[in-house]
Amino acid sequence: MKTDLKKDEIIVLVTRTHWLSFFFPLLFLLASMAAGIYLTVIIAVFGLLIILPALLYFGYRYLIWSHNIWAVTNLRVIDEEGFFDITSKESPLDKINNVSFSQHLIGRIFNYGDVDIQTAAEIGETTYKFVHNPDILKSKITEMQENYKDYQAKKQAEFIASAMEKKNETDIAAEIEKLHQLKVKGIITEEEFNARKKKLLDS
Repeated sequence: MKTDLKKDEIIVLVTRTHWLSFFFPLLFLLASMAAGIYLTVIIAVFGLLIILPALLYFGYRYLIWSHNIWAVTNLRVIDEEGFFDITSKESPLDKINNVSFSQHLIGRIFNYGDVDIQTAAEIGETTYKFVHNPDILKSKITEMQENYKDYQAKKQAEFIASAMEKKNETDIAAEIEKLHQLKVKGIITEEEFNARKKKLLDS
């Protein structure tokens, strides 16, 4: 994957288009090989001229397939495509409003389909076509959304607790300063100051 990950970001799923996207390139390759082998018996050069372009085309389609991915992380969904020129789009988990997938009969048989993501961003809706195991992609996005919400709630609780702790420390420091002023003025003794100070620190 070419997209740089953020701090504490973890990839939990990477998927691609279904292997049936290779059907026609593979069919073309097999037909070209059959014709090439037949022509090789007659004129070897003709056979190579047919097989070589078919191999190059199949290799090109494989490179495109292997570099077109959908990745789900604990922070976002990344749509990355391209081998020579890379295009990367992302949908932050907290901006995704709805995720759904659809499969027609053939798609259910061979386990491929489309996944729709509706976001609060300007792009609105994004559809991933011909996804292998679309139900798994949809489920993983939903799962990561729930985990992200729990993580955000935990971070918020930790922030509030830290703020309360700092506030308590500030209040205690202020009370100790008041006691110190009373001791300086002779209103309370050194022993009383130490006793009250210890009580504040132990509370």
